[in-house]
Amino acid sequence: GTNLWTLTYNSDFAKGFVGLIGNPQALGEAFHITSDESVTWDQIYRIVADRLNVPLDAYHVSTEFLAAVNPPHDYWGSLMGDKANSVVFDNTKLKKAVPGFQATVSAAEGLGYAVDYVLAHPECQVEDPEFDAWCDKVINALESAKKSLQ
Repeated sequence: GTNLWTLTYNSDFAKGFVGLIGNPQALGEAFHITSDESVTWDQIYRIVADRLNVPLDAYHVSTEFLAAVNPPHDYWGSLMGDKANSVVFDNTKLKKAVPGFQATVSAAEGLGYAVDYVLAHPECQVEDPEFDAWCDKVINALESAKKSLQ
């Protein structure tokens, strides 16, 4: 929960993207378009819980453990190859090519929009009992391991 992550809202991404279209400084170059704000995964889940007006009951499981017990879900690439390390982006190159670019939607604001959207669209509220059962199984295994070593 302590790794840093960057959330970039679509309207902020669009400002950077549109600024690169047809821009001679962008020819043959690669850019990332991100917010300058970095938040931890604990902060992300806290924002979502607060927006839902529910308590956050976080249970931290190591990335290595999740990757090792990943079937039926493939967490190796999405966790070990992506979210296991903190990321802080330097947007200097983008800001040089697109003067005035600045992400203006905070992580809290963007997550709030996302939560509000899901709440307003029942078709987005699809439960996943298989995944929920797997999460319970992981937590129960870790709790059993703790008890066995006491």
